[in-house]
Amino acid sequence: MAETANDIVSRRMRGLDRAFEILEFLRVKRQPMRPNEIATEIGAPRSSIYELVNLLLGHGMLDYQGGDGRVFLGRRLYFLGTAYAEQFDLMRECGRMLGVLAEETRETAQMCLLEGNKYTVAMMREGIRPFRISSNVGELVAIPWTASGRLLVAHLSDREILDFIPPGDFVLPNGRRLDPADFIAQVRQAAEDGYFTFNSEVENFTHCFAVPIHQADGACIATLCLVTPREDGLRNRTAYLDSLLKAAHEISEKLGFRSSKGRFFGS
Repeated sequence: MAETANDIVSRRMRGLDRAFEILEFLRVKRQPMRPNEIATEIGAPRSSIYELVNLLLGHGMLDYQGGDGRVFLGRRLYFLGTAYAEQFDLMRECGRMLGVLAEETRETAQMCLLEGNKYTVAMMREGIRPFRISSNVGELVAIPWTASGRLLVAHLSDREILDFIPPGDFVLPNGRRLDPADFIAQVRQAAEDGYFTFNSEVENFTHCFAVPIHQADGACIATLCLVTPREDGLRNRTAYLDSLLKAAHEISEKLGFRSSKGRFFGS
């Protein structure tokens, strides 16, 4: 039977979805891999993966790296990324503001987002203090492990939060399970306070500060964060929160958000 127009469109859409899946898989994996390894990892037919890999290589979206037929994200993606950064005000504004925060506080400043149902550091500027704290930009982390996570899901209902976060992500790095009800209570309190701070669940001896960046409808679309040595963070808590809140407020206003809460600790 001849393939209909709808069949052709459907097949092409599935191929496009699979191509994006390959790119996302390599982004998360962060290492070159052979097409047959990619097929095994994502559970796809080898023939279709080889076909799509060759197509992506031809368009510069993938490049050969590491020998033995291994491929990784291509240089053309870099140029697409720079074009995106030039036009997307949020990234440009956050990049500028992170530089200000790192210089002002001498601490590591980050801009963080949700990536699917995980948290990730999208941008980072290290402070100038001798003791430096850094994270892997783009690494996916369980939402309950992070200060930002309490703010990034605050627009969801309790039920939506439980459906959104995988149950296993409530198990913290030390093996302790965070009660989802306690997490939701922290989410609601963070939304009310306009910030969240705690001793890091991921890095020992660090204290994390997170404040929300709001878009026009009030949803938190990103956070500005400081990751500090624990004692310094507690000692400078008021000053650090004041710097973060002012920075986030400035960016949120440029995105069209208006708030009646001028919550700056130094004012």
